[in-house]
Amino acid sequence: MKFSELDLPANILRSLAKMGYEEMTPIQEATYPVIFAGQDLCALAETGSGKTAACAIPLIQKVDPALNAIQGLVLVPTRELCMQYMAEIEKIASTTHVIPYAVYGGFDKKIQIAKLKQEEVHILVATPGRLIDLLYDGILSFAQVKCAILDEADELLKVGFLEDIEFILSCILHEHQTLLFSATMPDDIKKLAHDCLRDPRHISLVTERTAPESIEHYFAYCHPKQKHTELIRYLEGEDVNQALIFCNARHMVDSLFHSIRKDFKDIDYMHAGLSQDKRSSIIGKFRSEKLRYLIASDVAGRGLDFSHVSHVINWDFPRDGEQYTHRTGRTGRMGRKGKAFTFVSKHDLPGLRKLLRSRKITPCWIGKDPLCENNTPQDRRTQKRKRPFRLNPAEESKKTE
Repeated sequence: MKFSELDLPANILRSLAKMGYEEMTPIQEATYPVIFAGQDLCALAETGSGKTAACAIPLIQKVDPALNAIQGLVLVPTRELCMQYMAEIEKIASTTHVIPYAVYGGFDKKIQIAKLKQEEVHILVATPGRLIDLLYDGILSFAQVKCAILDEADELLKVGFLEDIEFILSCILHEHQTLLFSATMPDDIKKLAHDCLRDPRHISLVTERTAPESIEHYFAYCHPKQKHTELIRYLEGEDVNQALIFCNARHMVDSLFHSIRKDFKDIDYMHAGLSQDKRSSIIGKFRSEKLRYLIASDVAGRGLDFSHVSHVINWDFPRDGEQYTHRTGRTGRMGRKGKAFTFVSKHDLPGLRKLLRSRKITPCWIGKDPLCENNTPQDRRTQKRKRPFRLNPAEESKKTE
């Protein structure tokens, strides 16, 4: 179904056309009738499925720009998601008079207070901690809130925001619409939906925890001391538009960046140890394709939407299947193809077996397949010849024919 088939104002349709939004994604098509009808919603959907626009478009349409008051509230778990969500609303609302604003920790609260006091704000996007600070300061009024959205609800609860969310929603004293989106549905999410949603519609577009078909999954089994060389060879042999490289800890991010920045000029790194201004600047550069490679801890692994990422590299093996899904979900989004490449060492093999089984992943091995019991030395030499990191000229010409 196309957006043009919806009963949307012409100015919003112009914004969507400018953004290249023509066909609705499954989550958008499934949820729009519920949201436009004013019903509460509990939706299960993966990141990268288009749920930000699924919420933002109806929310913008519900706002009365002539009313100088907060009419829409969006709660997200991280600062990065907060900025991303507001940027999406800004684009869609660019042809309207609807004004969004984001409040989050790590940014000068006095500036945020001044903005909220002196200027119009119709839609407020926030992390729970900073929002509660502003509520305690008496800065905010939710008297005109028509719709509250909980995005990445499972992540909100995972970092301990349950009581904060319940308190925030209790500050909206009149009847309103509540929309809850989550990638998983554990018991605490079910309880939150039961306690805070009013006769909600339940929609699930996640049937089982399988890896998306839009992503090819490559693995390389090697000694940790070989990883640096193999990473360079892999990236040089691939047609990389943009690549996210994930490490499990800040010090590994720092170490990897300093060891390969001489090989790749358009590269930077990001982790929670950097200031909010620095992280925002790096995200902006990567999103605008001024950077080709970004090394990151899992601060960038959930929810952030980088539309041009062609490759995700797991420098460190993910701790579990959820982390693997969150990382690799940065590529192959919105119907695009992507590649995930993961380094595997001997101690990672138990986790690898569990990952492949639980996510139903068919691995493509570059070099030795450590899970194949019949791997003879001759087999391994043959495998390496069959799966080189870089194609030779003859193979390259065959590939392009």
